[in-house]
Amino acid sequence: MFVCKEPTHMRASFDTLFEKVRKILLQDPTSGHLFVFINLKRTLCKCLYYDGTGLVILAKRMEEKHKFSQINPRFEGDVTLTPAEFSLFFEGANLEKRFIESPPEAKRFLKSRKNSTCDTSINA
Repeated sequence: MFVCKEPTHMRASFDTLFEKVRKILLQDPTSGHLFVFINLKRTLCKCLYYDGTGLVILAKRMEEKHKFSQINPRFEGDVTLTPAEFSLFFEGANLEKRFIESPPEAKRFLKSRKNSTCDTSINA
């Protein structure tokens, strides 16, 4: 399941969502994957998938006081959800921490540890 990080106007229908999958998500809309689109206010969600015979749109409008989880637009790479995460997302659970990038300092530290040439072998 792929999530579009760019807010989507909910008047978008089959053709518009199909093109967003191809041009923004860089995926094949007929692959059988589920593609998730959220509006700017995070109150509406549309999902597009191909079931082998045609395109299907699933839509949900959250009731007052409820919003879909925010997806960090600066998160590098594709935003994908497991079936369990999508279920939680669709029910309104907060998944924001799932899409937070590590601070640059942590990335540098991890990279330096990965590149270290420490020999930890013990000769007997």
